[in-house]
Amino acid sequence: MSQSTDLPWELLNTEVDVIIIGAGATGGVVARELGTAGLKVVLMEAGPHWEVSRDFVSDELHMRKTAWQARRLTAGNDPPELGHNISGFGVGGGTLHFTAVVPRFFPSDFQLETREGVGADWPVTYEDLVPYWQALERDLPVAGPKYYPWGGFQGPYPYPQRDPIAATQQILHIGCDRLGIRSAGAPLAILSAPYNDRPPCTNRGFCAQGCLPNAKFSTLIHHIPQAIKAGVELRTGCMVNRVLCGPDDRVEGISFLFNGQEYRQKARVVVVCASAIETPRLLLMSANGRHPQGLANRSGLVGRYFMLHSGHEVIARFPYEVLPYKGTPITMTTQEFYETPADGSRVRGFSIHAHGSRPLAFMSAVFKAKRIWGKDLREVARDYNYFARLTLVGEVLPSASNTITLSTEKDRYGLPAPLVTFSYGENDKNVITAGVRTCKQILEAAGGRVEFVSPDTSHMLGGCRMGSDPQTSVVDQWGRSHDHPNLFIADTALFVTSGASNPTITAMALAWRTADYIKEEFRQGNL
Repeated sequence: MSQSTDLPWELLNTEVDVIIIGAGATGGVVARELGTAGLKVVLMEAGPHWEVSRDFVSDELHMRKTAWQARRLTAGNDPPELGHNISGFGVGGGTLHFTAVVPRFFPSDFQLETREGVGADWPVTYEDLVPYWQALERDLPVAGPKYYPWGGFQGPYPYPQRDPIAATQQILHIGCDRLGIRSAGAPLAILSAPYNDRPPCTNRGFCAQGCLPNAKFSTLIHHIPQAIKAGVELRTGCMVNRVLCGPDDRVEGISFLFNGQEYRQKARVVVVCASAIETPRLLLMSANGRHPQGLANRSGLVGRYFMLHSGHEVIARFPYEVLPYKGTPITMTTQEFYETPADGSRVRGFSIHAHGSRPLAFMSAVFKAKRIWGKDLREVARDYNYFARLTLVGEVLPSASNTITLSTEKDRYGLPAPLVTFSYGENDKNVITAGVRTCKQILEAAGGRVEFVSPDTSHMLGGCRMGSDPQTSVVDQWGRSHDHPNLFIADTALFVTSGASNPTITAMALAWRTADYIKEEFRQGNL
């Protein structure tokens, strides 16, 4: 193993306090908090350090470079499409191209087994996360309505609501109103007024390709600069391939690949923030003689209970121009169908977003819906401006048979490619059926004719679930491994249930809470 003295890192040959793996939504928060506390922190990122003014353009195809690049395999009855909407590549991670919809999880999400008799309860409560949600809503900041009619927080948000200027958003409101369904402005990490040196949104509509004006929050422009200012050492182009563990079950650091060579970095604490696919994969790849099934895997649950949201798209044609490319992709939502209905037709539910669309994303959805090509697809494309789209965020119940495992095939780094095995359960299908039916009713009430229903998924969750019992979970309520006292997970891999809300701000709240715990453990000399 080579250790050149010419490498661009100051701390390679010293033991640091903390290594954080992944510079996405959660890794940025942890880095900022631990760096500001005076700890010696190294933040590892496999992708590049993007420069917004240089690297971001309003081009759907070009900006797919910000999606995860390495090979992934899928299996199961419903193998997911692991595309641009799933995970990011480079500093900022998925926040580079997320739509910045940031509702909190509901109180009921944390007590699924107690309330519904399915799944499992979280080892934390809604109230545990309230201070962190509040801090993040001010920090990002979040723009939303004065009154939000669902969940445990009903407003007001720190910044005023982004009013829907696009017809797609107004169609959701009109259809819901005619059916007696409540709708509201979505809480967004997109500025409706200036904040520090960032301008308000100009409604370019390219949130999912990367925000050029920096009106949309991303870790790249917000938490990472703050972390670097606090002294955190950011290393890009570094693919972590193992977490190193000593004979006393304490982790000792990591090994990582840079320019085809392997290096090591010692640390007192390792925090994995690599995503619900990459975090389980890394723990499995870190197997050794004492832990042949991988680190943190005494329970055998690393990689199990992986979840995705059902994200089906329902597309309707209208007799007038909708212009679906205009404005912020999502500004209106309804979470009226989030909870279990009284008729018992399903457990749990879904959210519905009005979702604008760029041309290539629209055509991709049309192709997935009906597999049309050539002349037929071109005929639909000619009428692109007349279509509106609603999308689901459907809850998927945790299942041990939905897994992340190591395949025998290699990725671009020469590492075992992850195999994502996923199938919907019967209840998941009931949620999808109800969600699609409701989307159709809303679009038709607004005057549209539904022509396409496109299956889709979004938001990776689970695979290293948190819990109080080491036999039935991977980490505790603080994200600390039950098996290794100085190994933490702080990303969506530790989610116990999926809820029906976009998960980013809840993952960040949990990560901030974990960072506070790590700071206190250092202060008390326990780490």
